[in-house]
Amino acid sequence: MHAVDGLSLSVGRKEVVGIVGESGSGKSVSMYSMLGLLREPNVSVTGSVRFEGREILGLADREMRVLRGRDIGMIFQDPMTALTPVYKVGWQIAEQIRAHQDVTKAQARQRAVELLGEVGIPEPHRRVDQFPHEFSGGMRQRVVIAMALSCNPKLLIADEPTTALDVTTQAQILELMGKLQDAYDSSIVLITHDMGVISEMADRVVVMYAGRPAEIGDRRAVIRTPQHPYTWGLLGAVPRVETKRSRLATIPGTPVSPLNVPTGCAFAPRCVHRFEKCDERPVLRGDGHLDACWLSSEQKVHLRAGTLEIGEGA
Repeated sequence: MHAVDGLSLSVGRKEVVGIVGESGSGKSVSMYSMLGLLREPNVSVTGSVRFEGREILGLADREMRVLRGRDIGMIFQDPMTALTPVYKVGWQIAEQIRAHQDVTKAQARQRAVELLGEVGIPEPHRRVDQFPHEFSGGMRQRVVIAMALSCNPKLLIADEPTTALDVTTQAQILELMGKLQDAYDSSIVLITHDMGVISEMADRVVVMYAGRPAEIGDRRAVIRTPQHPYTWGLLGAVPRVETKRSRLATIPGTPVSPLNVPTGCAFAPRCVHRFEKCDERPVLRGDGHLDACWLSSEQKVHLRAGTLEIGEGA
């Protein structure tokens, strides 16, 4: 079984790369494997992961612990489980700082207070001594962001940072991440299932399905001229104010299990445009804007127009 198969991507300096797809498409597990966070004995990770020219796949645990947190920060999906409930939030942030920097406890605590203020938590001098359960969901997410940024990482991996938050708080978190990226000159890998978040934050987009990349390209190209039928389905399910359609487009069927991925195109069992060639596994092709679909360019233009209406404001 391959949870992720054939994924290749790069992240430039100060670039935001969005990885989008349904639950189970391999978004999070691809990043966890890159950071050495998959510890089950039956897990095998192969390939190459290079960070600033250095091969990090297969590094010893001690070397990876130095890299994680200091050079690569991670915002985990659930802030409640990412924070230890029996420790105060300030202690948890300070612990991360002291693990990677030669500072005193007082200096680490003061830095924790400053970080809480930077992420928009009111009265940081008081709230630094509170426990995670005393914060709302949005505030806990801000604490996790503060922890991830505590050592000024060069790469920030944000795993569904707006999940389970209300729309207003989502907008605040995304705005905060944008401001902090400018302040710290960080690159970001943004994992999400929300095409609206992708259209607002990402510079480039990787669309994944069944552990495989379905489409990779510049955000504007993927939003305006998507090439893969799966991407059409994701975009068609986004409500658009400028259209008068009474029903949203839907993707038939359910995501395939990693235990039963078709030998050909993984999306073929759910694709209404399937034809004989789809029994063969497609490869990513294209010039800059890549997709893994056997349909011709002319067919894609015609069929896409009947699937969704592309807004003009992307």
